[in-house]
Amino acid sequence: MTTHTKNTATSKTPAAAKDAIALLKADHETVSGLFADYEKSDSSKKRKALVAEICSELSVHAQIEEEIFYPAVKKALKDKLLVPEATVEHAGVKGLIAQIEGVEPDGEVFDAKVKVLSEYVKHHVKEEQTEMFPKAKATSLDLLELGVQMAARKAELLAARS
Repeated sequence: MTTHTKNTATSKTPAAAKDAIALLKADHETVSGLFADYEKSDSSKKRKALVAEICSELSVHAQIEEEIFYPAVKKALKDKLLVPEATVEHAGVKGLIAQIEGVEPDGEVFDAKVKVLSEYVKHHVKEEQTEMFPKAKATSLDLLELGVQMAARKAELLAARS
């Protein structure tokens, strides 16, 4: 697919998908905003809703990276470090998600887990955006086609969660 149309539809429309890196960066920005909203909120109900959204976004994001993006990048780069490290970071994120998803925000320990999750994610995002993404762009990977596949899978996963 070689059409380069401006993406004006929602990210749930695979036909209007961004390239893989743009899609992942948009996810990073969404989650960063959700963490910022969490830190500003003093409503337990709002915080619970934000944590649910953060967990959902991160779980789906990690899954499309692990199923589609990482294998393609690993193969294109003949990588033995970046992708395995990112996969280990995902495991840490998933562990924290398991501790907070569906749980009532109950004070300092819960808030600490959300804070640590936010810090893990910031570190992970920084490494992807400064190391992995530039290297992926320098390969012959068809990032637009990968983006189409990832957007379709993301829509499927989000639909299954609702």
